[in-house]
Amino acid sequence: MENSPVLILLNLAAAAALLIWSVRLVRTGFERAFGGHLRQSLRHSTKNRFAAAVTGAVAAVLLQSSTAVALLLAGFMTAGTIGTTSGLAIILGADLGSAIVVQLLTSPLAMLTPLLLLLGVMFFLRSSRRDLRQIGRILIGLALIFMSLDLIREASAPLSASEMAKNTMAYLSGDILTAFLLAALFAWLVHSSVAAVLLFATLAEQTILPLEAAFAMVLGANLGGALIAFFLTLQSNTDVRRVILGNLILRGGGACIVLLLLSSFELASLMSGTTPLQQVLNLHLLFNGALLLFGLGLLKPTTHLAGVFQPSNGSSQENIVRSALDPTVINQPVRAFACAQRELVEMGNRIEIMLRDAMKLFDSYDEDAAGRLRAEQIQIEQKSLDLRVYLSNIRSSDAKEDTGTRAFDLAGIAVNLESGADVIARKMGDLAKRKNNEKTSFSEEGWRELSDFHDKVLRNIQHAIAVLMSKDVGAARELVEQKELVRDVEQTLERKHLTRLRQGLTESIETSAIHIDLLRSLKMLNTAFAMIAYPLLKEQGELLESRLTGG
Repeated sequence: MENSPVLILLNLAAAAALLIWSVRLVRTGFERAFGGHLRQSLRHSTKNRFAAAVTGAVAAVLLQSSTAVALLLAGFMTAGTIGTTSGLAIILGADLGSAIVVQLLTSPLAMLTPLLLLLGVMFFLRSSRRDLRQIGRILIGLALIFMSLDLIREASAPLSASEMAKNTMAYLSGDILTAFLLAALFAWLVHSSVAAVLLFATLAEQTILPLEAAFAMVLGANLGGALIAFFLTLQSNTDVRRVILGNLILRGGGACIVLLLLSSFELASLMSGTTPLQQVLNLHLLFNGALLLFGLGLLKPTTHLAGVFQPSNGSSQENIVRSALDPTVINQPVRAFACAQRELVEMGNRIEIMLRDAMKLFDSYDEDAAGRLRAEQIQIEQKSLDLRVYLSNIRSSDAKEDTGTRAFDLAGIAVNLESGADVIARKMGDLAKRKNNEKTSFSEEGWRELSDFHDKVLRNIQHAIAVLMSKDVGAARELVEQKELVRDVEQTLERKHLTRLRQGLTESIETSAIHIDLLRSLKMLNTAFAMIAYPLLKEQGELLESRLTGG
């Protein structure tokens, strides 16, 4: 019974599932602990294509995923802070970074598994600091990756004596196209080319998977990895889709070309490495390294080709006035409040887009774009009024049910969101117009600080919308903590600006008032969204009179 096919496959599937989950655990730990730093590094890496590629590679190593880098990049490209050529260079670098990750996870670091697990649990359970807890998460994830690879080796060992397994693997070795397509499908399904390559390389190490089939499946995993980002960004703007499609053309097309070479030549004898594991991993690393070097010379032609398949619609999407408020459920408080909450989420999403567009005006002012912001602000103001009227009419058939408190809290959030839209359309719009009329420019350091601060506020807005949807108390606490952090950062940036004034920098002197007002406007916007957390925390007894409780 110990070597029954069902039990073997079950153990192997469980070990593979642990591997997939462990890779995700490491990635989320890095995102939560160092996501802000990674975002800034990506945005500052566009000086040249080589710097962009190196930054993409480093980010992928830290996040254990080129897909995670692609999603971070999509946000910056949507905001207009990274162009298509630099974006494609970052993605190609991230592809190489994911190949380096596989090399690291099969290195002698596995000997440190007990120490990593012990330190990880201690950090996670004993530390009250969020960043140290996330470092603990990372260490636990790394330890579990090494343990899962050992489990895969142990679970797959009986397969080496199984005639059925040998025949199946022999078939894949003789039909490398099927092996290639199956691997691409598997990598896409598990949303991790790193986990897929680790699995295939480990099976090759056990001599269960023939080398030719392992080569084909690693190439298929590269195609699957490119498909993950492609499908996840289908609803993104045109530039994002072009970059992701360009990566699919290069990475997927390159994998197909190497597969054709694999079927025509004996690559196994040419690949360096003393063991099948090393040969498979070296092929993966060599493929992505060559892809990067080749692709950096074809950035513009590739994005142009991708543009043929992803043409711009030529016109901006018109604002659509829509409402989630259903008057037919006004006497059903649970459903009515759910409608109101969805309406608030819609308002928050539209304000987030406004903030992305508003910051572009300081780089290149466009009166039509500023006008669209003002028109959007008027619509949000009307939605806020409609929502408050709707909330005031919610009634319950149960006289004992208190609908007033909930209605008051949601109405307060609506007012705060309305004020946030006003800050963007009026205050930030006026500041951008003033800067354009005065024909002044921020200093290089000042603009970098403003852009970083804008990015921090934008992430907090996204966080606030998530709190509104999920009602997660822990996330709400973090949102309030970020409010205090943003206040401190704003004060620090003001001091840095005053230091540049004392140094007599012309750009800083000319834009001083605009610089300070923009910082304060962004802080006000952040505060408006942070207020979303207060009703939830108050309800849970998580607030003192003026700030968070301890613990």
